[in-house]
Parts: sequence; structure tokens; C-alpha cells
Amino acid sequence: MLSVCDAFLTFNPGTPLAVPALRGVDLDVEEGQFVTVIGTNGAGKSTLLSAIAGDVRLDKGGIYIDGQEVTNWRTEQRASMIGRVFQEPRAGTCSGLTVEENLALAASRGSRRSLRNALGRGGQRRRLADQLSRLDMGMEDRLGAMAGTLSGGQRQALSLLMATLLPMKILILDEHTAALDPGAAATVLDLSAEITGEQKLTTLMVTHSMRNSLDYGDRTIMMNGGRILLDVHGDARKGYDVPDLLDLFKKTTGTEVEDDQLILS
Repeated sequence: MLSVCDAFLTFNPGTPLAVPALRGVDLDVEEGQFVTVIGTNGAGKSTLLSAIAGDVRLDKGGIYIDGQEVTNWRTEQRASMIGRVFQEPRAGTCSGLTVEENLALAASRGSRRSLRNALGRGGQRRRLADQLSRLDMGMEDRLGAMAGTLSGGQRQALSLLMATLLPMKILILDEHTAALDPGAAATVLDLSAEITGEQKLTTLMVTHSMRNSLDYGDRTIMMNGGRILLDVHGDARKGYDVPDLLDLFKKTTGTEVEDDQLILS
């Protein structure tokens, strides 16, 4: 369904500030698979997701979605196939628009969008309220509230709903709970698993938490230095626990991590 083939990418090439971000990454993801991606800062996790989304261009290699090469497609050309939720809740919503207006624009993605057109469809308000009610956060009664007045957890849940309103092929969750408090993070993670399962979305989720990388999804890859060090799924993945990942990380990188969080520079 999704294939990344021999992907190489270096930032600031040919300068003293050159940073090899991806070094020969190969990754094949089956339709409907939920892949969690772990690694320290600079491992290449977000760069890999950005390359899939079209935000950065590979120096070498290819990206294919359903057999169609999209390596040179712009981000907007991939928008009908890929939804994305970022780490910062404010990145996925517009503070100066209401909850209803944010959702209406997301629901009209891929068409000629304006607020008048987006909000002018019959039954739209009721449908959007129904979508919000499933989040169980009371936002269905706050359609007229400005998105900027929502809590971080509410806003990120709204971003998740906006990203998945329309049919698509791939959902990218780029550390989308890192800026939330533990309770809100758990709620958004559970919502993510519920929505991706219901819609059978092919999903890639970057997380710094080894615990979350094993508790969610059905496949885990570990990256370091722009390469994939570990790729486990199925029965093999069920046999892993956090201490196993910590030990593997130490053996392969020479760096010891004392807890669950991979937030090293």
C-alpha cells in the first residue's frame, strides 16, 4: 500500500552544517496497518513522515502509494490521500475560526473552499455536531466557540477529527500527543486507535514513548541515525516489552536510556 524505497535525504548538503536525515530507508506498509515509529531526536522519524507527506523531497529513492509513484508530487497533490496531525495542537486548527468553521473547511478539502461554501451545505451543522459528539468532550455544544478557546486535548482531538473527516489512504500522527498532559494524551491516543480502526486507515505514528509504541498499533519500527534498526510485528512484537526495547537501543547505539522516554538530543 505504502512503499518507501532506498530513501536518502541530507539537509544543507555540501556545507559544514550538512545533516544526513535519511540513509537508505526501505519500508513497506500494508493497507490498514498501524505502525508506531520510535527513536531519539534526530533519528529521522519526522523526516520520514514529512517525506511521505511531501513536505520534503528525497535526494534519492522513491515513495509509492497504492502502486502510484508520488515521489515528486507536491504536498497539496497528496492531500486527498494523506491526513496529518502535528505535535502542536495549534498547527492543525485555526484559532480565529469557530469549531464549526474549522470542521467545515476540513470537510470540503479538495474542493474550491470558502467559508460560505463550506457552511452552506444542507444538514452540515447537524453532521458536524454528530462527529464531535463521538469525541465525548462536549464540543458538540460548542460549535460556535473559537478554536483558540479550547484546551490542548480538545484542540488536538478536533485536529484528529478534521484530518479524518474525508476518505483517504494514509494517516500520519507526528508526535501528536507530545504537547498534552498525560490525561489528555491518553484520551487522544485512544481516539486515534478507535478512528483508525473504524476507518481501516494505514497509519504511521511517531512517539517518544516506548510504552505507547507497543500498546498502540500492530507494528513497531525503531530508527536511529536515519536508518531503521528494528522492525517487529505480529507474534514477535507481542513478545517485546519496554525493557527489551531499551536493551536493544543500548546494544545498537551504545547509548543507555534509563526510562521509557526517548527524548535525547
